[in-house]
Amino acid sequence: MTKILVVDDELDMLILIKNILKKRNYLVDVYQDPLEIVPNKLNNYDLILLDIMMPNIDGRTFCKNIRQRVDCPIIFLTAKTMEDDIVAGLASGGDDYLTKPFGINELLARVEAHLRREKREHHVALNLGDIRLDLAAHEVFINDEKVALTKAEYQLCELLARRKGQVFSREQLYEMIFGYDGTGNSAAIAEHVKNIRAKFQKHGVQPIETVWGVGYKWR
Repeated sequence: MTKILVVDDELDMLILIKNILKKRNYLVDVYQDPLEIVPNKLNNYDLILLDIMMPNIDGRTFCKNIRQRVDCPIIFLTAKTMEDDIVAGLASGGDDYLTKPFGINELLARVEAHLRREKREHHVALNLGDIRLDLAAHEVFINDEKVALTKAEYQLCELLARRKGQVFSREQLYEMIFGYDGTGNSAAIAEHVKNIRAKFQKHGVQPIETVWGVGYKWR
């Protein structure tokens, strides 16, 4: 059964989210303080909902600390709408974010979209010059050297690489990756592209091209 971890210092918020997710038959663990979580248990979760603003350790720092050993999607919960907070959260290893207050349907749609993405299976590799995508392992290699990408970054690369030369808007990319067609935060796509480019630049390649006024494409 799918297991979800929710971390938020607001008890009412924890209770609300837990009740919503339990009605969909998810197993849910909740914590007000992330420092109380046993690190070895983090790999047991299929998805993590993580508040950004917490007193003992903020969500971005916690995410960065655990990202090397946690492979599941991490969705930030934030009351802030400032772009810098969104950017910092995604850069720390988060896959997506929800801005408080959010509706029940919005929460469920976002959670279910990420869980569906995790269940997709691939069986071949995609070779594009110096870049190779291992579609089974969800990994990208440049000249046989693995590039450390987050889940969302890899998914974005695969989507664009599979449709080389085709242009997609940020909104289209968000919906195709996360399957959410309501009030998705397409600004997250721009930040993921920025992070991918920074990682690829170290290897001397830049396959993702900006088509001004439209979106992005794989060269």
